[in-house]
Amino acid sequence: MTTDLQLKPSLFDVAVAQGSSTVAVHAGTQRPNAHHALTPPVVQTATYTFADTADLCDFMDARMWGAAKGRTEYGRYGNPTVTAAETKLAALEGAQAAVLYSSGMAAVTSTLLTLLQSGSHVVITDDSYRRTRQFCLNFLRKFGVECTVSPMGDYEALEAAIRPTTKLIISESPTNPYLRVLDLGRVADIAKRHNVRTLVDATFATPLNLRPLDFGIDLVVHSATKYLGGHNDLLAGVVAGSEQLIALLRQNLWMLGGVLDPNNAYLLVRGLKTLALRLQRQNENGIRVAQFLESHPKVERVWYPGLASHPDHEAASRQMSGFGGVISFEVKGDLSAASRVVDGVRIPIIAPSLGGVETLIEQPALMSYYEMSTEERLEVGIKDNLIRLALGIEDADDLIADLSQSLDST
Repeated sequence: MTTDLQLKPSLFDVAVAQGSSTVAVHAGTQRPNAHHALTPPVVQTATYTFADTADLCDFMDARMWGAAKGRTEYGRYGNPTVTAAETKLAALEGAQAAVLYSSGMAAVTSTLLTLLQSGSHVVITDDSYRRTRQFCLNFLRKFGVECTVSPMGDYEALEAAIRPTTKLIISESPTNPYLRVLDLGRVADIAKRHNVRTLVDATFATPLNLRPLDFGIDLVVHSATKYLGGHNDLLAGVVAGSEQLIALLRQNLWMLGGVLDPNNAYLLVRGLKTLALRLQRQNENGIRVAQFLESHPKVERVWYPGLASHPDHEAASRQMSGFGGVISFEVKGDLSAASRVVDGVRIPIIAPSLGGVETLIEQPALMSYYEMSTEERLEVGIKDNLIRLALGIEDADDLIADLSQSLDST
């Protein structure tokens, strides 16, 4: 019996249609792995060695011709554990390639710094993640990049905001915190008519509920910290798209340096294997809890795309295979009334973030916009009585009973 690793192609090296859960478990995994390990190993190294000068020169020649696949000389330029995670994510997105970053914001900022230059103009929808808006409106302005904020869902205004210098349209689907859903095909059509690229943050959806690339979007970004990791124990970000665009992003990542370390890549691979199971429960919890909240007399409004009352329910139903586990709702009363509801629950934990196995709860007015006055918060669409609930995988009956007792006692 030979002791050499005889690598055989996986199901994902050939054109075989597989379900999303099968892809999440097996894509990006060699058969066999090093040392015949079942799971991809953590390759914990900052540098890579060469047998001799001829070996080094062969590698450098191969890299010049783009033929140095699976081989590099330094940890910032690549890592086998990270590559395994990238391959799995690209397969889930139906993308040609994906590149991982040290956080979701590193993915966003590195992408924008790569695609934009002085004199460029971007259009961003107003319900996009506030740190992304801040980066566009404040940080990029210092480098001569202009930004226009367009109302979410107003496609005429979006198209009217495009200029000859517009290089990129940025949005989310669903958005944070009101779960607005973009008509992706319509945005892609507008962008293509004006020769503008599109970037959509689909963190709240995951590739299992929504694949923006299928609708003509150029790049999709995720905070992999959330649903993709799934256990609130890692920070990571990913961008997926065409081979050409991802190669460009990867070249700049090597220079900007926001690379993902192999330990977090290992945790991400582990988390992705159960993504389909976790998300199925979170989708189920989402619709049940949203329906309960909408029927409760102490709740003024519920924002969840799975409800017919949501302004983007039609687009969500047409594009999404599930509506996720994040619900935002407004209670009757003021900031203090919302705080009493938050403090009254026993299962949800007060914390930012979402997508993990534990249910988390927060008031955006206090968690993300604490430094603003009520009037300032209202200007950016954040009400004092708004609560965001990020459902985990607990039993829906228990979550509903807990929310019920807290609302009833408020």
